[in-house]
Amino acid sequence: MIQYEIVRRPLITEKTTIQKESFNQVTFEVERKANRVEIKRAIEKIFNVRVAAVRTMQITGKVKRRGRILGKRKDWKKAIVTLMPGERIDF
Repeated sequence: MIQYEIVRRPLITEKTTIQKESFNQVTFEVERKANRVEIKRAIEKIFNVRVAAVRTMQITGKVKRRGRILGKRKDWKKAIVTLMPGERIDF
């Protein structure tokens, strides 16, 4: 897979901002079929940083209701990337 297909977008929330400042971790939405090694290589290539560790989790889409009609959001994968000391990614 191409690096830009693996990494979809950064997740910027209050929690991820605290993780970035405290633990030097950055969170991304990634391709569901990508594994940790592929994610690590993609992040290192795109942002030109060194990655210490990658943790992944499968997020199931929530069931949402609009009136009588039930729908479901997409399932997706989240990756928490820990960077080496001294490395930074700015958005």
